[in-house]
Amino acid sequence: MIINCRNEQITLMPGRAIYWPHKKMLIISDLHTGKAAHFRKSGIPVPATIATDDLERLSELIETIIPDVLLITGDLVHFELNTEVALFHQWRKKYPSLKLKLIKGNHDLLKPADYLAMDIEVYETEYLCFPFRFIHEPPKQHDEYYNISGHIHPGVTLYGRSRQRIHLPCFYFGEHTAILPAFSKFTGLSRIPAVNGGTYYAIASDRVIQV
Repeated sequence: MIINCRNEQITLMPGRAIYWPHKKMLIISDLHTGKAAHFRKSGIPVPATIATDDLERLSELIETIIPDVLLITGDLVHFELNTEVALFHQWRKKYPSLKLKLIKGNHDLLKPADYLAMDIEVYETEYLCFPFRFIHEPPKQHDEYYNISGHIHPGVTLYGRSRQRIHLPCFYFGEHTAILPAFSKFTGLSRIPAVNGGTYYAIASDRVIQV
């Protein structure tokens, strides 16, 4: 689905990503690499295929769109180095010409040398590319930039007949801030209230629908 945001056309993709053609930039949030391995280390049985599946979906997007830049608005890594972060490191080597930019999230706690080894350009709090500010957590203060954030893992509930309902990940676009769905499927969903004409765009299988 193509929408207009601050006079820029951006594409909301069912693969839980945004594409900004003007900058040839693919934008995702909350990949949480290493989260499943972190849970398994704690004795919680979590499928070992989660990280592989997420990276396969990301590869499919990159090889379809062929962006110049992959921008991650926080929580690329879930706390620590582990086998799944090593898997991401190997995955990164497949795309040497792709610029990878990361705005650090609250879970991104690796050492600077670790990001450098993966050829990742790190921004501590935000990345400005007018008219957008890319940031992990939705800011409380507003200015001339439109904020594109993550962190919250937004979801929306759709209701059908006979009390049927389904919870879906979504994009949320408000007056000053957009919130991206978590890219990883190993995350929960948080319902956020729409204010001042905010709009939900639900991800329903292979398409994005406004709800």
